[in-house]
Amino acid sequence: MTTSDPIADMLARIRNAQAVNHSSVSMPSSKIKVAIAKILKDEGFIEDYHVTADRPQPQLMIKIKYFGEWKDRHPVIAGLKRVSMPGRRVYTRVSEIPWVRSGMGVAILSTPKGVLTGQQARRLGVGGEVLCYVW
Repeated sequence: MTTSDPIADMLARIRNAQAVNHSSVSMPSSKIKVAIAKILKDEGFIEDYHVTADRPQPQLMIKIKYFGEWKDRHPVIAGLKRVSMPGRRVYTRVSEIPWVRSGMGVAILSTPKGVLTGQQARRLGVGGEVLCYVW
């Protein structure tokens, strides 16, 4: 199945898996999805991720992180929002990189230096396309 917005599909799969308390979610892999998963792991939003060597399409497996006891557990990711979409691209300068939830969330950007968080992009002095917000 092809999708016109694979990043939105990734975010929707994570959101849906959290809604039914799944421990992991899989999706078709791509370089940008792996880069986003790496940022989510580095920022503490997911437990882990790995790419399987399936044919014809490798799969990205994401292990979702929860807090609390088993019966009363809640996902660490409270919200995911896709910002730039195929029909409406959103770009930002380094001076205008948004703060997500007053610094409690993360803006994920695609920059000339790679896929970075808003904080990393500010530190490197680069702007780019705002892919999504995670909080």
